[in-house]
Amino acid sequence: VQLQASGGGLVQAGGSLNLSCTASGFALNRYSIGWFRQAPGKGREGISCTSSTGDETYYAPSVNGRFTISRDTTKNTMYLQMNVLEPEDTAVYYCAVDEVDDRDYFRLCTQVRIWHYLYTGQGTLVTVSS
Repeated sequence: VQLQASGGGLVQAGGSLNLSCTASGFALNRYSIGWFRQAPGKGREGISCTSSTGDETYYAPSVNGRFTISRDTTKNTMYLQMNVLEPEDTAVYYCAVDEVDDRDYFRLCTQVRIWHYLYTGQGTLVTVSS
């Protein structure tokens, strides 16, 4: 069972990146999924989460309108499309999943600092230069 994140890198402010996270050993479509990040010297920040059905989606105010979370069940992969990147977006980005009632999916983001995810990816570094 594994989540493999990729797609990070160095980008200039205003640029875009698309992070991927491929699941192996389990089916992503059974779970609520999310992305969180951790900048140097700071705590975790839940930036986007979605319910198992994809019908409900949460975005942190800091990324709302710039980032988009999605899931391709045929590839068993989740994505985070990041546009109009800012230096403040520099962080290690992690994908994560958990099995929660769809009414509670947003807690994977809002309670990120205390939540124990079922599975978490290894993290991918995003660096945005000014």
